Amino acid sequence: MTTIERPTAPQGPAATAATARPERPRRWWLLPTVLSVLAVLAVLVFGVLAPGGAQTGYRIAAPGDVNPGGIIPGDVPVPTRVAAIVLALLALAVAVLLWVRAAAGRMPGGRARITLLVLFGVLWVLSFLTWAYKGAVVDLGGLLQTMMLLAVPLAFGALSGVLSERAGVINIAIEGQLLFGAFGAVLVGSVTGSAWAGLLAAPVMALVIGALLALFAIGYQVQQIIVGVVLNVFAIGLTSFFFGTVMKQNPGLFNRPLRLPTIRIPLLADIPIVGRVLFEQTVLVYLMWIIVAALTVALFRTRWGLRVRAVGEHPRAADTVGIDVGRTRWSNVLLGSAVAGLGGATLTIGTGVAFGEEMSAGKGYIALAAMILGRYHPVGALLAALLFAFADALQLNLSSLPSGTGAGIPSQFLLMLPYIVTLFAVAGVVGRVRVPAADGVPYVKQ
Repeated sequence: MTTIERPTAPQGPAATAATARPERPRRWWLLPTVLSVLAVLAVLVFGVLAPGGAQTGYRIAAPGDVNPGGIIPGDVPVPTRVAAIVLALLALAVAVLLWVRAAAGRMPGGRARITLLVLFGVLWVLSFLTWAYKGAVVDLGGLLQTMMLLAVPLAFGALSGVLSERAGVINIAIEGQLLFGAFGAVLVGSVTGSAWAGLLAAPVMALVIGALLALFAIGYQVQQIIVGVVLNVFAIGLTSFFFGTVMKQNPGLFNRPLRLPTIRIPLLADIPIVGRVLFEQTVLVYLMWIIVAALTVALFRTRWGLRVRAVGEHPRAADTVGIDVGRTRWSNVLLGSAVAGLGGATLTIGTGVAFGEEMSAGKGYIALAAMILGRYHPVGALLAALLFAFADALQLNLSSLPSGTGAGIPSQFLLMLPYIVTLFAVAGVVGRVRVPAADGVPYVKQ
């Protein structure tokens, strides 16, 4: 009788290597490909095509900065073509590293991946700046200062979205909350003659939009995206009406350009590049840092945060253990609206300008994109807001370069730059961001 021998599994080191080899994701090549294309374009456009004799200056230390013995140089000139090529090649090296790791099925994850992406982004942006500012000086401190000013309303708006959507309520009405906050800050501040009174009034005014959103989305269970859009239109119409009928008629009484005082922290504010950015700001900037830290701890390290996230993920399960789903959602929407109102105050009393029609100018929608890009996390939302604000600050600085300097980028493209960055940034994460499971889903108590 013949016997059939069954194939046996490989034994020894070969089997160990076969079982230890990780499996590559289906689209493992996408991220390295995108980064490689961007790096090659930077080498060609920012480097090879740059004029050979041009120079770009980087302002490191400004007059008045802490600079013992002058050891930190003021303006550092670099050859435009060489510096842009070197920076782009370093960015390409990061992309190649990701290629190698991804091809081997060992794509870095978590913090290592984020670190590599941030490193690539910094190198690519520096290569772009070197090319874009040829014949001019990049004032790094001034650029970051502008970025911070533009990031504050976006960050407050994104934090408002985090608070609402972690509890399961889609907050499209951030635009209206910013607008009502800006309107209330100027109106109350002008009548009382105090910017501090305007600061207190801004979140209270934004609560009007928040209460309407909670009433229709939670109380009457209306489709939340539609409610948010309608509330934005309502906010634009109502503030435009009062602006045209009240503020324009007597701007000295109802629409004065007030400004919160700048709080300067001695010595720290004199640190080169980042001193004035972090330690010479209005109270709104310091509040932004405090709220981001407090909200991060509260959401992920406290019982309150656990309940909020439970309501946003599985409200029925939360209800069965005694959590009041409706109250939790109401309180989070109202709290988020108040936070957005502080962002609205930044648009007026935070910068010293009077109220203008539709002055939020789509910042609420960009804040919503920052919330998504930040993966519904306060720190991530802040970093995304800083990214979008940097793109906006860059276009403002490039458009103000003297004639005959810079790369001659068309002004129309510069105006599109912040929105292009927003579009590509969000497009790169949509589909990979885990949205709270019950986000936008009304809850009916059984």
